[in-house]
Amino acid sequence: MGKYPAQPGDGAEMTLTLGIETSCDETSVAVVEDGRRVLSNVIHSQVDLHREFGGVVPELAARDHLERLPHLLDMALEKAGVKTDDLDLLAVTRGPGLVGCLLVGVGVGEGLAAAWSKPLTGVNHLWGHIYAAMLTRPDLEPPLLGLVVSGAHSDLVRMPAHGRFQVIGRTRDDAAGEAFDKAARMLGLGFPGGPALDRLARHGDPTRQPLPRPSLPGLEYSFSGLKTALLYRLRDVGEAVSDQDRADLAASFEQSVVESLLEKLDSALDAHPVAEVVVAGGVAANSLLRRRAGEVVGNRARLTMPSLELCTDNAAMIAAAGFYGGRYPADVDPSLSW
Repeated sequence: MGKYPAQPGDGAEMTLTLGIETSCDETSVAVVEDGRRVLSNVIHSQVDLHREFGGVVPELAARDHLERLPHLLDMALEKAGVKTDDLDLLAVTRGPGLVGCLLVGVGVGEGLAAAWSKPLTGVNHLWGHIYAAMLTRPDLEPPLLGLVVSGAHSDLVRMPAHGRFQVIGRTRDDAAGEAFDKAARMLGLGFPGGPALDRLARHGDPTRQPLPRPSLPGLEYSFSGLKTALLYRLRDVGEAVSDQDRADLAASFEQSVVESLLEKLDSALDAHPVAEVVVAGGVAANSLLRRRAGEVVGNRARLTMPSLELCTDNAAMIAAAGFYGGRYPADVDPSLSW
């Protein structure tokens, strides 16, 4: 039988945490040892389910989570080579996310915790993205500066210690991920938009179709104006738009978003010097952002970006955040912030 402390992350050693993630359109179950070593991280993407609708349909997503979770749970335990008695803690995403999807994960987590007599903690999904970097680099410790670009969030945060976060900058309107998805839709790239735009941008030249770079005072972001600029440019070109035009516009849009994100990260690092910087979240899989982030951070700090698998929504990051972040009730909160 596993051992667990009264309060996760209080310095007592913990062995195994089972994580469950169902905040949007990835269903995932993972087993993580001591909050750092991934023993299994099984992820099912619902991209094919939602592609024909051009976006995530909440009801379909929640139903698919419910159908997939039992099998993914068995797969995660088998891959990790552990039994339920070996587990010390269950960690489940409580928000932010789609309410129906969150309810599925929390309901399953509560049922398993009761059946197995294990403690359960609710996890902030945003925290999970920071902890994904610690799974990629196990010696990473706070204090650190984080840029989390995921879904509806483009947030700059300070993390002085485990389970403590201070937002120092965020978007006023569209987040970077939302802007990429909307731009991809305008360019006829389908769903999911972000990866498709990234692929197309590699064949384009941003100097041939320049777009403005959003700029606000302080550490705030805004991407709605950039989206409008792309819309007007496409209207000006009209039916004469060529495949090369689309690639050039994709490259220009991507460059504007990425440079805007990193301009504020650069300023934040000057204002809040730290030895460690994390760039994480779904948009951290973008190839230009991954390339440019290291150049912007330079030798002022050590940059860590999660592996591509850990950039997307996954249960390993939820397990790690549950282990280190403290014990919280598994109360669903779709609008949960930092």
